[in-house]
Order: sequence, then C-alpha cells, then structure tokens
Amino acid sequence: MAKKVVATLQSSGKDYAKVIKAVKSPKTGAYTFKEEIIPTDQVKNYFAKK
Repeated sequence: MAKKVVATLQSSGKDYAKVIKAVKSPKTGAYTFKEEIIPTDQVKNYFAKK
C-alpha cells in the first residue's frame, strides 16, 4: 500500500509533498519504496499512474 503524504514542504510560495510509494519488483517479488517530492496538486495523479 502506498503511503500518501508523509511531510509537507514549502518553498518559494508553492506547496510540495513528500510521497512514498511501494513498488513490487517483478524479478524477486520483494517490495521497495520509492520516495519523491512533488507539488501537492499532482499527488493524486502520482498515485493513479502505475
């Protein structure tokens, strides 16, 4: 399961969010976590895509 917003960051007037997504490896089947800092208005699109 993907964790939604872990921390909210602010820089130069635009809101950013740190998101963490669990990604399953096709080779081993183990999960790894991918962290990114993206604008808050793109959080839903980030979790909608695969």
